[in-house]
Amino acid sequence: MMNKLAGLIKEEQGQGMTEYGLVLGLIAVAVVAALVLLRGHIISLFNNAEKTVGDGVTQMGTTPSPSPAP
Repeated sequence: MMNKLAGLIKEEQGQGMTEYGLVLGLIAVAVVAALVLLRGHIISLFNNAEKTVGDGVTQMGTTPSPSPAP
């Protein structure tokens, strides 16, 4: 009986998955925090890209048209 209890205390089989879960959770929190902090810069980057593409199309003398539906 004592050997069985000692085996339960020493058993570390599920510990690896728990550690992986904690690390994955920490990475997810860091990514979300980075996105929140950089939100303004990301929006600005996409707005500038949209403006640049739009300016390039109008300089060519054509206006963008929607692609035909299949």
